[in-house]
Amino acid sequence: MGATGGDEQGVCHICGTDDPTVSERGRINLMAVLCDPCWNRLANDLAEDEGATDEPRPGHCPEDLTWHDPPSCRRCGARVRLYPTNYDRWISLATTELPAGEVPSRYRWRLVKVYPRHAGVAVDTVAVRLRGIDPPLDEPVIPAHRMFCTDPPGPPSPPPSPPASGGSVRGR
Repeated sequence: MGATGGDEQGVCHICGTDDPTVSERGRINLMAVLCDPCWNRLANDLAEDEGATDEPRPGHCPEDLTWHDPPSCRRCGARVRLYPTNYDRWISLATTELPAGEVPSRYRWRLVKVYPRHAGVAVDTVAVRLRGIDPPLDEPVIPAHRMFCTDPPGPPSPPPSPPASGGSVRGR
């Protein structure tokens, strides 16, 4: 028991499908072997729970020497650090670290460098939410920007009502 053979590589661990979209998922410490629909459902649920619902940073060419402003929050305009999560969604983080004791647990993040197999050079940096065991209160963490955002998202607005059939609506 314990280790599994290579014959399950092509089967989704959630729905059991064996279509061509089944693959290992996650940027670091691969999370699971899933098909596209199951991966997207899982990643979207995690993103919603953790607040990692920001737009990805625009792609850039390493040879492009044009000045680009640092990213800023679309709601309040404050500077942020935008990073991908382990599940391929994006989170805006504050620009400074704080001691864990000053940051509520739901906002605590850490940056992890991603190294390819058998290489000593990091190729990416991924934001990882701190869960499970709380860090020491004086240990630095990176707060999610939404902890400081002066214009947090409000409740979703209800969809507009369909117009009444059979005539126009008149004011009284």
